[in-house]
Amino acid sequence: MHFTQFKELVVIPTLKYLDPEIPYSETAADLLMMTAAHESLRCRYIKQYQGPALGVFQMEPATEKDIFDNYLIYRAPLLNKIKALMSEQDNQLIVNLGYATAMARVHYFRDHKALPLQNEDNYSAYIESLGDYAKRVYNTKEGKATPARYVTDYENWKADLY
Repeated sequence: MHFTQFKELVVIPTLKYLDPEIPYSETAADLLMMTAAHESLRCRYIKQYQGPALGVFQMEPATEKDIFDNYLIYRAPLLNKIKALMSEQDNQLIVNLGYATAMARVHYFRDHKALPLQNEDNYSAYIESLGDYAKRVYNTKEGKATPARYVTDYENWKADLY
């Protein structure tokens, strides 16, 4: 999938739709782009080969269920926005880019630490901090990913503009 089109036509509008329940930020957009770049290899894969993860953000159904059962259920306005994104089809994480984006953002938002701050004077430090955040929150200590791999996959996708 094309980096700019995915960011401008899916990620940013979805993040703005979630506002004010989850405040919009460019950092969140960068983080989700980094996540998609790494987890699904630039949105190439929508089902994990030897695992349960689904969609361009490779969210596991257990994580999706946990978000509903233990987070959204207590936040009616946000729950209603998420439900409004859903269609009647099965496998929303696969077939619905807006829903998958929103769920990935909710997953990050429920973390107790704030998103890294943008640093216009030091882009590398900013992107590295996003890689660290993605690894800690989205991949876990036990996962195979590294913060550096998140960064590399993001930078390669971003540079692959044609």
